[in-house]
Amino acid sequence: MPQISLFAGIRISMYYDDHNPPHFHAEYGECKALIDIQEGCVIRGALPGRQLKYVLAWTEIHQDELMQNWELAREKMALNGIAPLL
Repeated sequence: MPQISLFAGIRISMYYDDHNPPHFHAEYGECKALIDIQEGCVIRGALPGRQLKYVLAWTEIHQDELMQNWELAREKMALNGIAPLL
């Protein structure tokens, strides 16, 4: 599962051949969540409150880049790194 960003201890990654809707995986410690790219919400799992706010803000800022990576993953191409939340 390629890592595409890392910030505030949160690892962001995408699987190749993952299911719809377009989403990514966010991990913080033992907590894991699937985040819908287009809706900017949790599909499954959970993150602590502050980390979830960071991830959702980052998702909104980088929605276009996340969708580009989703399409690359569907084509089994290398994914692009995305800048962390500052």
